[in-house]
Amino acid sequence: MMTKITPESLLSLEAYHKARPQIRERIIALRKRRTVHLGEHLTLIFEDEELMRYQVQEMLRVERIFEEEGIQAELDAYNPLVPDGSNFKVTMMLEYTNEAERRRALARMRGIEQRVFIEVEGQPRVYAIADEDLERTTDDKTAAVHFLRFELTPGMRSSLKAGAQMKVGCDHKEYPIHVDGLPTETLAELITDLRD
Repeated sequence: MMTKITPESLLSLEAYHKARPQIRERIIALRKRRTVHLGEHLTLIFEDEELMRYQVQEMLRVERIFEEEGIQAELDAYNPLVPDGSNFKVTMMLEYTNEAERRRALARMRGIEQRVFIEVEGQPRVYAIADEDLERTTDDKTAAVHFLRFELTPGMRSSLKAGAQMKVGCDHKEYPIHVDGLPTETLAELITDLRD
């Protein structure tokens, strides 16, 4: 079992406030290594325990939460986004700066969250399991943010650890795109999410 965020792994509000500038700098660098851009408008952030712990600490700071129940509610919200050792957990964002363009794109791209995939070299393509917490696509449009899970077989995990490359892409008819090979530092980061 991969590490989940626990109350003991969190800093107090005061300690977090003092350490926040250094933590934030480290998180920005980590998030950059764990981000895959598919064209101009589709961004995938491969989440991990450290990124999620930062989100919890930020929520506690902003909301000034220090009671056990409030802390536990945040842990319950963010722990499902921590990889389990056999999968990647991803925040997917459709990003358009122009609001009218975004509305049109979200209407055209209904179901895009089901068409995002990873493909480990020499292994079959794996499509995302999307939005397990709640449905984010309506009859009219998809949401700008989705939460994805990619389940990897033991063979896929072994191949990645042995040096196989991984393709990441989307084959939705309105947004067909893929990246054949991930940067070395990104792939190395993602492999840390996997156990045998």
